[in-house]
Amino acid sequence: MKNEYIPFPAVIEDIRGETVDTKTFRVRFTDKNLADSFQYKQGQFMEVSVIGAGEAPISITSSPSRKGFLEFTIRAMGKVTKSIHDLKKGDTLYLRGPYGNSFPFEELKGKNLYFIAGGIGLAPVRSLINLVMDNRKDFKHIKILYGARTPDDLCFKSELEDWKKIPDTEVWLTVDKPCVGWGCRIGVVTELWKDTHVNPENAVTILCGPPIMIKFVAIKLKESGFEDKDIIMTLERYMKCGIGKCGHCNIDDKFVCIDGPVFSYEEIKHFRAKEHAF
Repeated sequence: MKNEYIPFPAVIEDIRGETVDTKTFRVRFTDKNLADSFQYKQGQFMEVSVIGAGEAPISITSSPSRKGFLEFTIRAMGKVTKSIHDLKKGDTLYLRGPYGNSFPFEELKGKNLYFIAGGIGLAPVRSLINLVMDNRKDFKHIKILYGARTPDDLCFKSELEDWKKIPDTEVWLTVDKPCVGWGCRIGVVTELWKDTHVNPENAVTILCGPPIMIKFVAIKLKESGFEDKDIIMTLERYMKCGIGKCGHCNIDDKFVCIDGPVFSYEEIKHFRAKEHAF
């Protein structure tokens, strides 16, 4: 019988700097059989631990269509994530999971897709974006609307350029504070409505970012004609156990770790918690 609390070691194969405080770690389970057979879905998360520091819930940012490794994009914010940032290529992390539900995939085929993200919120959405790009013929027009505090705070800069080159795919960027030479929009992500038409016809939106961003983007999407069921988002809470036991991620009648982290606006618009009032 599998013990959900026992993690498995994984070696760090590569570390890529995204921003001044954010890195993407590519890891592979040290057990070859586990590395070859491990399966997960787009939008799920894992509990990532460092011995002596603790563990933290981190979204899987790699695509399940790309086998043999996992990627986690991690901002150094607390004891555990700062300890992870101190690790080097060849060091070992410990992983348990995957946990949670996932972004829809089969249901999105034949649809126009809008990916809307803020800051490090692009990390969990990237898992689905690359899965879609690896099956690009199954989807209609794609628009990626992405905002950050400054140009230096944009994650996956090289991939943003790569996605632009994919046929029938658009990438629109905005920042709160531009630098010299910034040629894109200035302002919050909803300002991008001024640059490109957001059309709800045969379309689904995938959304991730700070709660305040999610709130106002959802309002804007509703004003644009999107139905509640077609606004899909992933929420962040401190999911300490990952399996619905500790209660840390409870919001109203939901546990984010097992009922989510992916929800439709239809499912969560009634939330009463002030920081997640939609």
